Amino acid sequence: MIHLCEVGPRDGLQNEKKHVSMEKKVDLIKRLIDAGVRKVEAVSFVNPKVVPQMADAEDVLAELGSVDAEIAGLVLSRSGLDRALKTKVDRLHVAAATSDTFNLKNARRTVEEGVRELSGVIQESVGAGRPVTAVLATSFGCPYQGKVEPDAVFKAADSFVEAGASEIVLADTTGMANPVQVREMVGAFRERFGEELPLGLHFHNTRGLGLANVLAGYEAGVTRFDASIGGLGGCPFAPKAVGNVCSEDMIHMFQEMGAATGVELEKMVETAQQLEGWMEKTLEGMVMKAGPASQTVEA
Repeated sequence: MIHLCEVGPRDGLQNEKKHVSMEKKVDLIKRLIDAGVRKVEAVSFVNPKVVPQMADAEDVLAELGSVDAEIAGLVLSRSGLDRALKTKVDRLHVAAATSDTFNLKNARRTVEEGVRELSGVIQESVGAGRPVTAVLATSFGCPYQGKVEPDAVFKAADSFVEAGASEIVLADTTGMANPVQVREMVGAFRERFGEELPLGLHFHNTRGLGLANVLAGYEAGVTRFDASIGGLGGCPFAPKAVGNVCSEDMIHMFQEMGAATGVELEKMVETAQQLEGWMEKTLEGMVMKAGPASQTVEA
């Protein structure tokens, strides 16, 4: 079974100039859940002055209420944790870059300093009964320094697991990964941490390799993937971080391969089309334009 973490309501919308209302965000999340998505990264507890698109996190969660899915929120600092713990968010995602250059430019701290602070956040969150997923940004390369050594990624992962993180996600923040690298990275991760630690992958489609990298990860044994409805979004802290892997395109690929996802493709396509209207621009998704291959009949 493929497990989709839908990140469109957070990672997707946060990079858009057009702001979406709280009501539309809640509607989007409910549509995704109705389609069968069982984990949604819905909000971010970051400084609203830095990412104003996510300023209404508490209101979104209050309006959403209880749903049949795990709702996650991004936390990047202790102040964000304080906000998150006052809500009913199910799981917290913490994110740290594994490149010193990236971290210094965007957070004015080294990787070691960032990991140390976030390890404390993880411990406090777990102590409060909120499980944590640790997302390791720039795991496949840094837009400033180039290659990031796997040992640097795994060192951060070690610290987060020791602090209590129950899942690790390796993130390709600016779309620098390739399929061979993905297979090698997953293999090295499993050698280091074993098969029991849940591993997810997060790819951007910046250079058109998003789905190829998902497939490489799947062939290496990974079944947990982040993706964004309509291929929306990117990272406001990373140059040229254009678009996430498109959720409905990924679901379509696995469906055509005969791999179960538990997600209804037709409803995902309808949701992507609705979102395209809200955003008032053409989204990157392909299946929403061409339709599923299995339904295509030549005249």
